[in-house]
Amino acid sequence: MQAFLGALHHAGAAGGVLITTSRFTPDAVAFARSITPRVILIDGPRLGRLMVTHGIGVQERQTFRVVETDEDFFETA
Repeated sequence: MQAFLGALHHAGAAGGVLITTSRFTPDAVAFARSITPRVILIDGPRLGRLMVTHGIGVQERQTFRVVETDEDFFETA
């Protein structure tokens, strides 16, 4: 992360995003929160959620239909 921060500083960037398929250590998370420029950390679980949410690199495999009773249908006039 320190090399990434150095590259951001050298480029004059206002911030950056660092992505891993693994996890960041608590120390890395604390360090990222304490520095400028801002660095957003995306770990494997968050990356997976973002991919599903935005439909990137995933395919729909099965769809479930959820229904509920329409109470108005059964009301008497």
